[in-house]
Amino acid sequence: MSSIEDTTLRLRRTFQASPEDVFDAWTNPEVLRRWWVRDPAWSTPVADVDLRVGGGYRLSMEDPETGHTHTVRGEYLTVSRPELLVYSWSWELEDGGIGSASTVTVEFLAEEGGTSVVLVHTGFEDSGSRDRHGEGWGACLESLARTIFTGAAEPS
Repeated sequence: MSSIEDTTLRLRRTFQASPEDVFDAWTNPEVLRRWWVRDPAWSTPVADVDLRVGGGYRLSMEDPETGHTHTVRGEYLTVSRPELLVYSWSWELEDGGIGSASTVTVEFLAEEGGTSVVLVHTGFEDSGSRDRHGEGWGACLESLARTIFTGAAEPS
């Protein structure tokens, strides 16, 4: 039997940057192409963003070793710069279909000397999916720190 807690992922990371800068890095296609990857050797060939409630996004990351591209898409449900983003999340499947939907909520909290990003991803099918996404999100947040906000604080 599964509970809501079993299918909810919570991560927090602090960056030495303003909430506006971190929010913009999360939503600007040019900046997303620089950091939205699971591994430093990977690339982001697609970063399409229509940043408005009801607007969509589509992000791809490509593994050069396997040639496989992982693409996620969704719709913005809440856009409140620079405090909050809420959006749906579905992976594109190899057969052209769309995987099950989940929801991502990202808070950008101003703190002394920086911004804490609180990411809550809900609605996973099971704890295994939650754990795989946790690894991916952790790697992406590390990439954001490494490539955009050098000197960013460690996970909090």
